[in-house]
Amino acid sequence: MIHTTQHEVRTRGQGHAVDVTAQVAAAIAESGATQGAATVFVSGSTAGVTAIEFESGVVKDLDRALAVVAPADGEYEHHLRWGDDNGSSHVRAGLVGPSLTVPFADGRLLLGTWQQIAILEFDTRPRARTYVIQVIGE
Repeated sequence: MIHTTQHEVRTRGQGHAVDVTAQVAAAIAESGATQGAATVFVSGSTAGVTAIEFESGVVKDLDRALAVVAPADGEYEHHLRWGDDNGSSHVRAGLVGPSLTVPFADGRLLLGTWQQIAILEFDTRPRARTYVIQVIGE
């Protein structure tokens, strides 16, 4: 069985994170599956998905770590080619990746005690993001 849903979230720009764990759990419940895997995929080349402890300190720490690797004020070929300011956004998204798959059993996500599923915004401006939840199970 495969059950797919699409959702939209509005972000505030680079550094903003949105907890979508409840939506993933709801998609599993809607599917009727009791075991399998749920994948979350965010559309766009300047956002990512990860599993973290969704707490403001951790979110800030992750953003700060990514800023060291891909600083917003860095020099990017992307800026030269397109006249943009979001080269760091593309690099951060490439490092984190656009999707995450989490197993579930007995209808419950098998996340750790302090883990949640988060969509991370890397673009330099607010965005409306579409994300897909696909449940595969039985």
